Amino acid sequence: ESRQLTVQMMQNPQILAALQERLDGLNGSPSGYMESLPKVVKRRVNALKNLQVKCAHIEAKFYEEVHELERKYAALYQPLFDKRSEIVSAAYEPTDEECEWKADEEEELTDEMKEKAKLEEEKKDEEKEDPKGIPEFWSTVFKNVDLLSDMLQEHDEPILKHLQDIKVKFSDPGQPMSFTLEFHFEPNEFFTNTVLTKVYKMRSEPDESDPFSFDGPEIMSCTGCTIDWTKGKNVTLKTIKKKQKHKGRGTVRTVTKTVPNDSFFNFFSPPEVPENGELDEDSEAVLTADFEIGHFIRERIVPRAVLYFTGEAIEDDDDDVSEEHLNSGLGTCRKSVCERQQRFKSHDTSA
Repeated sequence: ESRQLTVQMMQNPQILAALQERLDGLNGSPSGYMESLPKVVKRRVNALKNLQVKCAHIEAKFYEEVHELERKYAALYQPLFDKRSEIVSAAYEPTDEECEWKADEEEELTDEMKEKAKLEEEKKDEEKEDPKGIPEFWSTVFKNVDLLSDMLQEHDEPILKHLQDIKVKFSDPGQPMSFTLEFHFEPNEFFTNTVLTKVYKMRSEPDESDPFSFDGPEIMSCTGCTIDWTKGKNVTLKTIKKKQKHKGRGTVRTVTKTVPNDSFFNFFSPPEVPENGELDEDSEAVLTADFEIGHFIRERIVPRAVLYFTGEAIEDDDDDVSEEHLNSGLGTCRKSVCERQQRFKSHDTSA
């Protein structure tokens, strides 16, 4: 009978709502243990908390040095990324040696199968005009990544076909932490800019009012750029016609209005974070998504672009990171920075 009564109660939505409200009230509430401690013990706990604050400041310095290390290795990566760009844009034709790649499945092919595959490939090449570089490299990368393809509209695709490269530039030594995404375009009919930029400002220091909330570097704000659109080619705006009735005369006229339009290129016009840090819900949601996208482009897309082009990195992203990797030194460091830098925090608002 007791069990049956319990089942009946749990099926009552009012009882469930009251129970949930009670549980929500208990969540995060103190257990009372600290209050029960002797004064002399509480005093020592305060000393531990002061030590913890010092630890947070040391941790902040640690991440500043990590940023310096990233800057150092970015300079080593850049010549390879520059060569990638030259191959994609047909400015450089790689040698046979540079193009040699033995895929895993090729190991199991017989000589006869390899020869047949080679003849079929040559036949396909003869049937079509020899393309230059790697056509639509970056637009294909965007389409292959859900986070980016969700931003793309049909009218964006012809523009992205002109995207030649994406580069990451770090702030100079001694300057506040930041990174800049540079989108390099070939001359096109849509805008006159050759480079579109997005700057992300970061900080690595505990909040004086809440030092225990420090969890690594945070992106604090971002700044886009002005796109110099060719007349009639601005895809971030659209023209609509609306019928308007005159209040006095009762006549109806058609009014043409220009309104915002969904587009990837709105990425370069993010909401501004006011000095007081107060944002409405829509702006906060846009910035949270923006920070995540900017971070993802910096940490994943730019370093591994070819694997997103082929789709191989998509499979890797779907796999869980192994515990062994997480527990390895630099793996832990990079994953922590990756996760933490995409957090948005403006005073006591975090996402």
